[in-house]
Amino acid sequence: MITVTEATAAAEPLQRLSDAGVSIWLDDLSRKRIASGNLAELLATKHVVGVTTNPSIFQAAIGSGEGYEEQLADLAERGVTVEEAVRMMTTADVRAAADILRPVYDATDGRDGRVSIEVDPRLAHRTRATVAEARQLAWLVDRPNVMIKIPATEAGLPAITEVIGQGISVNVTLIFSLERYRQVMDAYLAGLEKARAAGLDLSAIHSVASFFVSRVDSEIDKRLTKLGTDEALALKGRAALANARLAYEAYEEVFAGERWLALAGAGADKQRPLWASTGVKDPAYKDTLYVDELVAPGTVNTMPEATLDATADHGDIQGDTVTGGYAQARADLAAVERLGISYDEVVKQLEDEGVAKFEVAWQDLLDAVTTSLNSKGVDAA
Repeated sequence: MITVTEATAAAEPLQRLSDAGVSIWLDDLSRKRIASGNLAELLATKHVVGVTTNPSIFQAAIGSGEGYEEQLADLAERGVTVEEAVRMMTTADVRAAADILRPVYDATDGRDGRVSIEVDPRLAHRTRATVAEARQLAWLVDRPNVMIKIPATEAGLPAITEVIGQGISVNVTLIFSLERYRQVMDAYLAGLEKARAAGLDLSAIHSVASFFVSRVDSEIDKRLTKLGTDEALALKGRAALANARLAYEAYEEVFAGERWLALAGAGADKQRPLWASTGVKDPAYKDTLYVDELVAPGTVNTMPEATLDATADHGDIQGDTVTGGYAQARADLAAVERLGISYDEVVKQLEDEGVAKFEVAWQDLLDAVTTSLNSKGVDAA
C-alpha cells in the first residue's frame, strides 16, 4: 500500500514536469491494468493524464490472454471473425480507459484525459481505407476523449486532413523527419479549415503529433559506432534530441503564423508535439534521458511504465531544456551529415521499419486470437 507521503515524494520530478507544461501520458494499456485499478492509481500518484496504445502494446496485452478469457469465450460462441474479435477487445479496453480518464478530460477542456487507438497498420498506405477505419474506430469506442492514431505516411497525410475535417481528434504517429512533421502540421491546419467550412466546433477537435525519439539514436548511433572515429563516437546520443528540438522549433514557427492565428480566432486548439519512443534503448544512457532533455511547454511525453517510474525516482527536471538549444541541435545534425550519414535516408528507413513492425505485431495479435478462438472449438477464419 502506497502512503500519501511516499506517493508525494515519488512524484516530485513528475510534478515538476507537469508544472513545466509537459503532459505525462502512459504508453501502455491492458485489461489487467484497468481491472486491477493500476491505471487509476497512476492518475492519482504519477501525474498521468493520458494513455497511448499501438499494435505492439495490444499484441503484448491480448497475446497473454490474461483478463480476456470471458470475452474470448463469448466471441467464440458468436462465431465472429478474428478481425472482429480483435476490434471488440481493443475498443473495449480503450473505452474503459477513456471512462477512467474522463474526469481529466473534463477538467482540462479536452486537452488531456485522452486515450489513443491506432488504425489497422496494414492500411498505412491506403488513404480512403484509413479514413474509413478512423471513422469506424471513433464510432466503436464512442467516447469524446478518444484519439484515433494515423501514421504519418504519404497516404496518411490526406487521411489526417479528412478525419480532422470530420471533427474526429487525431494522434498522428510514426513521425521521424522534420520535413514530414511540417507536412503533418499542414495536414492538421487543412483539416481544421475543412471543419470550419463545415460549421463544426473547432474547440472540440484536438490533435497531437507523435515525434519518435529513441529510434533515431538507435539507428544513427549504430552507424556512428561502425565509423568508430573519435569524432563519430562523440556524436552518439545527440541526434535524437537534436531532431526533437528542431521539431519543437518548427512547431513554434507554424503555430505563430497567420494561417494558424485565423483558426485560433475561431476557437481551434494547437496540435501539440508528443515525444514518443522515450524509453532509452542504450543502457549506456541515463534511463530518463528523453524526458529530462525534452522539457518544453505545451508538449506531451508518452512513457512506458519503466520510464515513468525512473522519472518519478530520479528524473532531473530543470525546466525548459528545448528552446535554448536550436543552434546546437542544427550543429549536431550537420556534424552527423558531414560524416556521410544521410539524415533523409535514416528517417525514411525508420518510417518504413515503424510501419512494418506494427504490421508484424498486428499479425501476431491476429494469430494469437485465432488460436484462442479455435481452442474453443470455433473456426475463426
